[in-house]
Amino acid sequence: MNERTPDEAGLDAFVFGNRGALLALPAVVLAALGRPSAFSIAIGLPLAFAGEAVRMWAVGYSGVTTRGDTVIAPALVTAGPYAYVRNPLYVGNVMTAAGFALAFTGKNSAPMRFALVGGSLAAMLGVYAIIVPHEEKYLRATFGEAFDDYVERVPRIVPSLEPGEPQQGSYDPDVIGKAESRTWITLGVMLGVLALKALRG
Repeated sequence: MNERTPDEAGLDAFVFGNRGALLALPAVVLAALGRPSAFSIAIGLPLAFAGEAVRMWAVGYSGVTTRGDTVIAPALVTAGPYAYVRNPLYVGNVMTAAGFALAFTGKNSAPMRFALVGGSLAAMLGVYAIIVPHEEKYLRATFGEAFDDYVERVPRIVPSLEPGEPQQGSYDPDVIGKAESRTWITLGVMLGVLALKALRG
């Protein structure tokens, strides 16, 4: 029996293909149950915007292929944020999610705040715990020793203080508009809901 490729595997391929919908669920819960305050918004939004900045930096190097339902990588990118951490998109996403979770829960009770913030981040990390190894299987099968060398030089999740060498890839700002339109729509919706809930008290 032939071994299945990473994209043909079961649960990990399903989670990867549906990651957008799965990651939207915590956002819907926050929008429904969150009770923001001026202070929580002031604390949370800068973190959320910083996360989106990290994401845009990463997308400028990785391109529109990050939006596919299956893993695609025309080249192994190791420059820009990828020189510091192998998954800068997901680091940025976690920062944005944490920022919005904090922003939305300022007036919630302490137990509810803990449940909303902790639950949102746990759901996100659970999805990434499945899809990161799925992506790495593809990258290892596609790029072989070059990917193994990259893994040795650059950490998976916690960024290093010094960039790994050598670096391959270049930043293309033109790709941001194509690749990030869905992210900006989601960001706008969350900001709108946050503003409405804050105005209503």
